[in-house]
Parts: sequence; C-alpha cells; structure tokens
Amino acid sequence: MKKFLMIVLSMTLTVHVFPQEQGKDQIAQEWEKMHKSKNEALKEFNDARFGMFIHWGVYSLPAGIWKGKKIGGLGEWIMHNAQIPREEYKKMCSGFNPVKFNADEWVKAAKMAGMKYIVAMPKHHDGFAMYDSKVTDYDIMDATPFGRDPMEELYKACQKYGIRFSIYYSHATDWMDGGDAGVADYLNAHPAEKQKSLTDGRLLWPSNTWDPASVSFTEYLEKKSKPQIRELLQKFPGMQEIWYDVPERMTREQSFEFYKLAYDLQPSCLINSRVGNGFGDFWVPGDNKIPESEEAKDIYWETPGTLNNTWGYKSYDVDWKSTKELLFWITEITSKGGNYLLNVGPTAEGVFPEESLKQLKAIGEWMTVNGESVYGTTKWLVSHEGPVSLSMKGTGDREKHGFKGDFTAEDFWFSAKDNTVYVTSLKWPESKDVLVKSITQLPEAKQKGIRSVQMLGSKKNLSWKMRKDGLQVSLPSCRPNPNGYVLKILF
Repeated sequence: MKKFLMIVLSMTLTVHVFPQEQGKDQIAQEWEKMHKSKNEALKEFNDARFGMFIHWGVYSLPAGIWKGKKIGGLGEWIMHNAQIPREEYKKMCSGFNPVKFNADEWVKAAKMAGMKYIVAMPKHHDGFAMYDSKVTDYDIMDATPFGRDPMEELYKACQKYGIRFSIYYSHATDWMDGGDAGVADYLNAHPAEKQKSLTDGRLLWPSNTWDPASVSFTEYLEKKSKPQIRELLQKFPGMQEIWYDVPERMTREQSFEFYKLAYDLQPSCLINSRVGNGFGDFWVPGDNKIPESEEAKDIYWETPGTLNNTWGYKSYDVDWKSTKELLFWITEITSKGGNYLLNVGPTAEGVFPEESLKQLKAIGEWMTVNGESVYGTTKWLVSHEGPVSLSMKGTGDREKHGFKGDFTAEDFWFSAKDNTVYVTSLKWPESKDVLVKSITQLPEAKQKGIRSVQMLGSKKNLSWKMRKDGLQVSLPSCRPNPNGYVLKILF
C-alpha cells in the first residue's frame, strides 16, 4: 500500500483505496456505492475499539518445531517455512485433537479483557478448515478425531455473551489446494518480470513452490475459496467483519468479487483492506504497526497485534508483552482513532497460554476502571503530549528492538466524547499535582468552560485550576488501578 487516493464519504472518515489511475470505472462505482452503505456499521465498529484475534489451527500441533528442529518465522507459517510436503502435512492433521477446547471459556476471556468482538479463524494459509466445511474433506470434522465444529461453537458462545463474531479467511493463499497463489497469472500479465522472478523470491511469495497443487489459481478460487466464503457467510449471519489476507497476486476483478460476494449475502459485514486492490471498508496499517497521526487521519483503521512475537502458538516464543506495553498499545491506538485487534494463539489442546490469560486479566482490570476513555471515543486536537515518543513499526521491529516505554508523569494521551476530554496517564506521579499543557490549545472561551475534572474509578472531588501553561490538577491519594489513571474533563 504505497499510493492511494482518498474517496471522501458523507461522514468524516474515509478508507484507503486503489491508486487514482483506476478512474471511476464500473467496478469502482459499484464498490463506492456498497461501501457508502456501511456508514453505520463502520461507526459501530469504531466505537467498539478493542477486539480479540484468534490464530488457531493444526499448526499449533508442531508449535514451531518440525522433526526436532526449531523453525524460524511465525508459528502458523510452519508449513511454508519448513517446506512440508502436502501429504505429510495432511498426515500430521490426523493427530489434531483439541479436547480441552471450550468456546464459552474463550469468549469469557475476551469479555474479561474488555474486548467487544472476536475475529476467529476458519482457514489460514495452510488451507485447513477449522469448521465443518462441505466444500472439502480437509477440515476438522473429516480429517481429525475431534468430531466437533469449533467455529460454530465460538459463534454461539459470542451470541450468548454479547460479543460480535467475525472471521479471518485466507482467500488468495492456500498451500494445500491453492496452486501457485496466482504467480503464473501475474507473470503472464507482466512478462518483463518473468526473468526477475528467477532471482527475486518476493515475486513468488507466498506461494507453495516446493509441492504445489496441480490446479490453476482460477480453479482454486472457483472451486474452494469462493464456495467456502459463501458457506461461512450463510453459516454465520450477522458478522461484523471479514479479515482477508495476503492478496499479493490478485487482480482488481478478483478482489472486487470477494468484496461483493460478502456484500450480497451480508450487506453490513465490513471488509478489511487486505481483500486487495483497495476494495476494503477499513485500513490495516500492518501487523503490530501503529500508523503515524497523519497516516491515520480521517480514516477507519484496525491494527492487529500479538501478545508475543507470533500469531499461531509457538512453544518457545516466551517474549511476552508486559501489561504496561499492552496498555500503551490500547491507549496510543485509541488516541489516534483506531481499533486494536489483539491476538491469542491457543495451544493444540485448545487452551489459551497461561501468560495470555494473565495479561488479558490485567487489561480487563484496567478497562473496568478506564474503559470509558476508550469505547465510543474520537480523536482530540492532539493525540499525545510528553517526552516519550515511540514508533511501533511492525512485528519484526518489536522482536528485534523490544519495548522501551519509559513513561513519565508528564506523558498524556487524549481522546474525546461529546463535551468530554479524557486524559490518560500510564504512570502515577510522585507528587499529587500534574499539569496538562495541551488544554491551552483550546480557545480561551473553551478553557473557561471547564465544568469539572474527575478521575475515572474515583469518587473524590478533584481540585484544579486553569493556568496560562496548562490545566493543573491535584490527584487523590487513592489509586483505582496501579497502571496509571484517566482524568475526565467535562466542558
């Protein structure tokens, strides 16, 4: 995603779309009409702010290790990174039996953390269906001894506990049945790049180059990918969103077909930008990436993030994010107007890792006190003030450099709702007085219109005064949560 035009909607927010050279052809006009009809769904999505991603499949069985060797890269990419032959991978699937899986417990864990929706995973790039698919026998009901449909159970549990249900589906990449993921079609359309593909592995990524299925990309799309998406849309009505992924070699027409397919069956279901070629309803900046303020200006967006450095379960990845770091992600993303989709990678037995549950509980305790500053809020005049400046550039960057969030008592993040501004601090000060300087950016009349200053989770009346250099607030001695506090300024 490097060149985009902005389609201005009737609402304030917009989405990244395909480069301007596409013009207003029939496809672009159809997409725009469908997209504009989703304004209410986009607003509800944005108000929710915080959801749970779940990467779970048969790849959790090897847990990052193949034939005694630790395989580098993401846990769910082990088939690709270890170049496991298709029949060998299928044989491994027969040993998948997650007897400890309990959909209610998973959904209750999301609810405990303050999450408002779940994006579950019926199919990742390995092509294995984690639901009872009638399109193929390469699914959890037919290829394993488990004998249950975990996606259906999750869907019902979400309805039971008031959590919105969504799905991730790898539409373009399927190492079992997807042929070459469209590489041949792409190179035929771009003959000048054929020679380059011999030395540039990126042009072949992410296809199965070691043991590809002998089908064309079109055959795969028509006989597996589209039928399964139709199947899922009919099986799970009322979904919030569909998370497509890795549309590297898809044409505009193919990407639009997947957008329209969902619209025809569930008109309010949102589609992420990874459907390809700009035909999404909201933007995905990148894995574990927070966009800069200008990048995220006036658009709907959602950042997917991990609890450690992988998505699918990997037994030896113990580089877990701390509570402080995770609260920073929530706060920073909220201040820039985005959604945070935080991933959990369950084990092959069907349980959340202990450290994941620990962090979800800690987040939930913070959200119970301070969630008002997150849900249903919008960006304010500025997103942050203070000496700490962090740039979150993606999974590899976080894994390489770690997290260096040495927050000070002068660091504040902002969000707003109606006539209220929320000021979030992730560190308690040593003294009781704090100074919020950015309030001076408001017109003088607005500054004089401050009616009250409260602390979320505290019933104490706070003393405050508006000075020339900012709003001075005297904090109470009580601490509703150890991980900082939120001031609620009512105008």
